[in-house]
Amino acid sequence: MAGYQTLRLILGDQLNASHSWFKKKDKNCLYLIAELRQETDYVRHHVQKVAAFFQAMDNFATALQKAGHQVIHLTLDQTSDYQDLPDLLAQLCKKHKVAHFEYQLPDEYRLRKQLKALSLGKVEITAYETEHFLVPEEEISKLFPANKAIRMESFYRKMRKRFNILMEGDEPVGNRWNFDTENRKKIPASELRNIPQPLIFKNDIRPILDRIKKHKVKTIGQCSDTLLWPTTRQQSLKLLKFFCDYCLSQFGTYQDAMTANSPHSWSLYHSRLSFAMNSKMLSPGDVINKAIKAWQDNPKDISLAQIEGFVRQILGWREYMRGMYWANMPDYANKNELKASNKLPAFFWDGNTRMNCMKQAIDQSLEYAYAHHIQRLMVTGNFCLLTGIAPEQVDEWYLGIYIDAIEWVEMPNTRGMSQFADGGLIASKPYTASGNYIQKMSDYCSGCQYNVKLKTGETACPFNSLYWHFMNRHRKRLENNPRISMLFKGWDKRENAEKQGIIKHANALLKDLNSL
Repeated sequence: MAGYQTLRLILGDQLNASHSWFKKKDKNCLYLIAELRQETDYVRHHVQKVAAFFQAMDNFATALQKAGHQVIHLTLDQTSDYQDLPDLLAQLCKKHKVAHFEYQLPDEYRLRKQLKALSLGKVEITAYETEHFLVPEEEISKLFPANKAIRMESFYRKMRKRFNILMEGDEPVGNRWNFDTENRKKIPASELRNIPQPLIFKNDIRPILDRIKKHKVKTIGQCSDTLLWPTTRQQSLKLLKFFCDYCLSQFGTYQDAMTANSPHSWSLYHSRLSFAMNSKMLSPGDVINKAIKAWQDNPKDISLAQIEGFVRQILGWREYMRGMYWANMPDYANKNELKASNKLPAFFWDGNTRMNCMKQAIDQSLEYAYAHHIQRLMVTGNFCLLTGIAPEQVDEWYLGIYIDAIEWVEMPNTRGMSQFADGGLIASKPYTASGNYIQKMSDYCSGCQYNVKLKTGETACPFNSLYWHFMNRHRKRLENNPRISMLFKGWDKRENAEKQGIIKHANALLKDLNSL
């Protein structure tokens, strides 16, 4: 067996063809891409998520080989006998007489900890940046002091100035930093027919599904023989172009909207680029620059509010979440400010609930391994927050079910933004809402067995009483928050009998969440 001076590991979310590693071809350097049970099993993943990563890894290995690099791509068939990643690396280093092992810093704490503890005898070990994010690794601790509340808006403005994005000198284009107030519209019935048919791919994943079945990998969700998600950089760029051409012009306006009355309800005007980006087939720079060029080329069709809303998601939220994750791990994974301890209802795994909004969001997640941010935050996330579901169970569900879920982005969004388990490091208030919000932003309520106007009774929308139950049980923690203090003043003006009836109804719901 031929020897190699260097073995380089490429993880499934490190498919960055622009990395400096690949600028030079070295016959003495072997790249390793491997399917591993430790990665399929740390949570129960959606079958489309497993298949998408496996196919993207396979395609990336093929692309590297065609570019002249030495690559070994191992499937579950070849790695099933190894205990874990360190065991595989130790055996390969021995087999190929490797002198240097190199890896890119993982974006998940558990993997970074595992590789940092790696010992390969006399083999020299070196870690590199992934060269993907806009904020360099060494700056995270400066921008994000541990256990300190950092607001995304402030960070976002710094990033706009630093990278000169949507800026005119020192001022934002249009003299406004944020157009969020204009980007909260419900989709009117007359607009439903105009929602673009989404660009989907037909990637044959039958061999991968066979391996998943053969090795008895436990998954959730649905999957056909073809995968609709991009699994190459070329497909990812096509999806980006499709978004810029057909969706960006309405993205901001309807980014918070939800509907059940369109064949394209699951996709709407969203880019659906998160998997391509989180696997690093696309860089944030790629996406931001192409979107801004589309806006500049079509200012009559794409308004400033649309492009600003999109840039904020990537330059703002995405970089911000990564910073908050690394600044506060590993303690962040144990935060539970509100002492939530209830179990996740069984219907999160099968969508069998009478709450139409929850059924729509969960069914869509099971079918597509995808839901947009408001479905995640204000429907399923809101439900978990109001009902006090244990944060670790919420984390596990979100991390497993979504194709784009990698812990660095899932955990701060879920435990911080959605569940307020970090006590306000990310969000200045809990993102809670009654059924009124869901009615305002969707047409879900019209098809529901529950009545969104009612707070008590068998047909009352569960969100209504659960909302007030949550606010009351956490009153000491929340009533001095200037963003929500007025809510308690309004509550106090109600008749005692009405308040007691609402709390009593919520208590009954909390005793049997599975029956909702």
